[in-house]
Amino acid sequence: MQRVIAVGGDGTVHDVANGLLRVGGGTALGVVPIGSGNDFAKLTGTYRHSIARAVARLVTARSRIFDAGEALGEHFVNSLGFGFGPAVVQLRNRMPGLRGFLSYLVPVVRAFARFQPPRLEVRSAEWTETGYMMMVEVCNGTTAGGDYRFAPAASPADGRLDACLIRRVSLPRFLLALPRVMRGTHTNMREVALFQTRRLTIRCAEAPLLLHLDGELRDSGVHEVTVRVRAKCLNVLVAQ
Repeated sequence: MQRVIAVGGDGTVHDVANGLLRVGGGTALGVVPIGSGNDFAKLTGTYRHSIARAVARLVTARSRIFDAGEALGEHFVNSLGFGFGPAVVQLRNRMPGLRGFLSYLVPVVRAFARFQPPRLEVRSAEWTETGYMMMVEVCNGTTAGGDYRFAPAASPADGRLDACLIRRVSLPRFLLALPRVMRGTHTNMREVALFQTRRLTIRCAEAPLLLHLDGELRDSGVHEVTVRVRAKCLNVLVAQ
């Protein structure tokens, strides 16, 4: 079995996975995580290992078939987000001096001070809602943005995406929500809705949608984006 190893963060994994999905075939994706968030590596058994140890674990890793998400002709393997998530990514890209967890926490706090929640329409067979929303995070993995467990029950191989919708919140509720999202205990907050789906559409009448795919910023230029799952399409090396 052929193997391709992505050495980097979630952006590198995103690029390599998109290349593999374009050509198809049985090539397996392995990950040696040296980025900031390394969310996808948390699914592969190589997270928080040294480079040498991660490589050693990949030698004996087993292949597992993962799902991927798709939007605007591009795939994502961990998460896609609208609203506050892309705003944080946009600000983080302007702060290259930050490293590690601070590169995620500081932009989150600063972005909140200037963020205006958009009015979004979310439509799927399982859930429909329109209103002012902080964010919609569509997850294949459990975490995004470093250590934020938006979808604690998500599986990358169940044929479904896990959507986390967070409605507009006040500053005190936002500060309360941050540690709860990191622990994955936000699911019963009144501002939060979680649901599984194979396909959903996000629409914003006021402005074109800004989004991220695996932390990579995209200005869609359109007011409506459909997100769908591609079930069991990506061969991934998972260390035991």
